[in-house]
Amino acid sequence: MQPAAVAKLEPDQVESVLRAAVLAPSTHNTQPWLFRCSPGAIELHADLTRALPATDPDRRELLLSCGAALFNLRTAITALGIHPATVLLPRREEPTLLATVRPLALRAPDARVTRLAKAIPHRHTNRMPFTATPVPGHLLADLRRAAEVEHAWMPVLDQEQRDQLRSLAEKAHQVQVADAEFLAEWRRWTRRTPGSRDGVPLAAAGVVSGEDWTLRDFGSNGARGPAGGDEPLVVVLGSFGDQAVDRLRAGQALQRVLLTATAAGLDASFISQPVEVPEVRRELHHLLGGGLWPQMILRVGYGSPASWTPRRPLREVMVSV
Repeated sequence: MQPAAVAKLEPDQVESVLRAAVLAPSTHNTQPWLFRCSPGAIELHADLTRALPATDPDRRELLLSCGAALFNLRTAITALGIHPATVLLPRREEPTLLATVRPLALRAPDARVTRLAKAIPHRHTNRMPFTATPVPGHLLADLRRAAEVEHAWMPVLDQEQRDQLRSLAEKAHQVQVADAEFLAEWRRWTRRTPGSRDGVPLAAAGVVSGEDWTLRDFGSNGARGPAGGDEPLVVVLGSFGDQAVDRLRAGQALQRVLLTATAAGLDASFISQPVEVPEVRRELHHLLGGGLWPQMILRVGYGSPASWTPRRPLREVMVSV
């Protein structure tokens, strides 16, 4: 069997695919990734200086964020007509090295990849209330298939499970607001000065609905906004394992789902409290039948335009060989 031919990314292509990678979502917009580029590969590293010890003590969400960036990178390379040969956690002795991506033989991208790549710059987390317009069944099926392509699963909750999830979200919220370290970390990343290139600026923070438990308080003073109407579609993204490699895969699945939603005209944001509090996450694990590890909860629907979160310049996320 002949080895696959090696393709080369030109400097402008490297810049282009990295600009796509950094548009991935991350907890509190911490952007916890670094990239090392060589002529034959792009390495994705975790930037542990941007970890959130109070919110994410086991760095699970950091791995999800980096997995989402990896999916953007893979998609952008594929859209160039180049196959991104990807290896997760390639060197056990270097735990911050999360993946290597090597450009291989040229191949024509299919229409689905092109559609996802075009959605990358348009995807953003919409923390505002959604309209009451339901998500059509065929689009929900597309989102579920997107998760499965990346080795994840996305069950849709029935009303009883939604009610239980709401209780879990409220329980997790109470745990977090009673934690001084969590609150200090939250404020540090969600009350940024104008012009800051990370964190969640107030313009993108959204409002808290008095009725909608799926919205989280990112506002400056906890003021409640108007009710958000009917509750949006809520789905859980889960994996069948819970090791580092499973979390990286879940992050890639998460981003494929989000880009699929964006391409279909849908908005999405995260309900993260139940998966951030360990004991509540275990309860959710059992609620899902015990075979699926919940990695993230999404609210999906049709929203009004919302502000985008900024990104750091590429020079800050690239490390020399």
